[in-house]
Amino acid sequence: MTALESVGLSKSFLAGGRRVDALSEVSFSVRRGIVTGLIGPDAAGKSTLMRLAAGLLAPDSGSISVLGMDSTRDSIRVQGAIGYMPQRFGLYEDLSVEENLVLYADLQGVEKMDRPARFRELLSMAGLSSFMKRLAGNLSGGMKQKLGLCCALVRQPDLLLLDEPTVGVDPLSRRELWAIVYRLVKEKGTSVLLSTAYLDEAERCDEVLLLHDGKLLAQGTPDSLRAPMQGRVFSVKSERIGKRELQARLSAQPGVIDALIHGDHIRVVMEEGHSPPSEISAEISRLSPRFEDRFVTLLQTGVQKADSGFNRPRFPESRDAVIELRNLERRFGEFRAVKDVSFSVSRGEVFGLLGANGAGKSTTFRMLCGLLPPSGGSLRVAGVDLRRAASRARAKIGYMSQKFSLYGNLSVMENLKFFGAAYGLSGKEGAARISRALEEFSLKDIAASVSEDLPLGYKQRLALACALMHEPEILFLDEPTSGVDPIARREFWKRINDLAGNGVTVMVTTHFMEEAEYCDRLAIMASGEILSMGTPAEIKEEAKSPDLPEPSMEDAFVKLIESRAAK
Repeated sequence: MTALESVGLSKSFLAGGRRVDALSEVSFSVRRGIVTGLIGPDAAGKSTLMRLAAGLLAPDSGSISVLGMDSTRDSIRVQGAIGYMPQRFGLYEDLSVEENLVLYADLQGVEKMDRPARFRELLSMAGLSSFMKRLAGNLSGGMKQKLGLCCALVRQPDLLLLDEPTVGVDPLSRRELWAIVYRLVKEKGTSVLLSTAYLDEAERCDEVLLLHDGKLLAQGTPDSLRAPMQGRVFSVKSERIGKRELQARLSAQPGVIDALIHGDHIRVVMEEGHSPPSEISAEISRLSPRFEDRFVTLLQTGVQKADSGFNRPRFPESRDAVIELRNLERRFGEFRAVKDVSFSVSRGEVFGLLGANGAGKSTTFRMLCGLLPPSGGSLRVAGVDLRRAASRARAKIGYMSQKFSLYGNLSVMENLKFFGAAYGLSGKEGAARISRALEEFSLKDIAASVSEDLPLGYKQRLALACALMHEPEILFLDEPTSGVDPIARREFWKRINDLAGNGVTVMVTTHFMEEAEYCDRLAIMASGEILSMGTPAEIKEEAKSPDLPEPSMEDAFVKLIESRAAK
């Protein structure tokens, strides 16, 4: 018997006065006792499918059965047999870890005599045993996700539905969450359906379902889906051409499906029967394909060939430092969130700030943007001392926060008008900037849509458009692509590379290690301090060992964090 089976499943919604087909004639089956990944861009239909499977929605047509039960007719029985962790799992942050578990045990009808042993097992598995009395609101992002998973598992389910459980958590926490999932499958025989925007996680699944625009594009093992990409993926590297210029040249060439900066080289995916152009003077070698290569090929995005659209001012070429931190410190009472941090960032540089949840990245960012005063040290941005003239510096800064921070009850157009006015833009100039923003970020057709109803990728576009309204010379991006699919991520980084090419200095935090490869330099933080700083290649070189001769950026990150924790 299959764990889950969908036959001709369709579901539509009304949004902004128009009908949206979330799922259209989707048919598949999920085998028992394995991890099946549900992969797709924003608005592909992943969350809708999860909610239909959990019996929380009824389909317009077709059927979906879970563990032999119809999810529509037998929704109560289905909900009693599965575990379900939605994207925004409802932890009660003013309750302790233990109190959250008790609450969910009450909701799931777990016998009181069975709870102590079950709680001990779950908390031990999640590494939360010593945090029983801590308020959920005081846990790190990764710990909250693990607690949410524990709450979904209070009664051992036959099928576990996980809707993007690793969004917004650092790579170490992601590995810990996956270890829990593997253990459930191996020791308990649990069947798992897991949706994710991180395509490297597709590689960890036994089987993968690929959704796009509400339709099923492909199903199979990661190996079988990667197989058609053999011989079509290349590394292109040049000593004479800068990596951003090289990426732009390659993207414009016929036969190139995808060209992505990856450390010191460009990862190029070609159409079948094509090779990278020999007229570009570069060192070319073959690479093993990844699932992401297949994903991008199936969707034929063409994102890399898109023009930026904005005629942005070009800032003077120089390698002068435009961001300078010296012995920066931030205290909250007795707690030191940032400790003696020093580094500088040059004009036109893309600088990445990495770290585990709670490492001090966002606190550092808020100080750099003049939103939080430092407790000690010196801080200069765009030649301005932020401790003395923060408002002058903010006029030269664009900021995109970790969470969607625009006005959700305003339309796209109303948000653009508001932020234009906030930056002092009015009259013909303000109208022109808004018009260009709508065109550049493909927001014209949704200008009247309420912002909070937008898919995540469109929210990200709008947030970046607002941050760039006043044409800043420095752009701060705090985990801007958290939860965004690879297609939207490429579109986003195409714009960032264009900005950097025009002399805009970009500073970004991210939990997505592939994005770290797009940066010129990185600093990795832990417990408020800098652990390592350098180019992506230099940081990976530090992590090399006999057991790990070719470490990925995630390998290097995890090794640094674990080495620090062991001291």
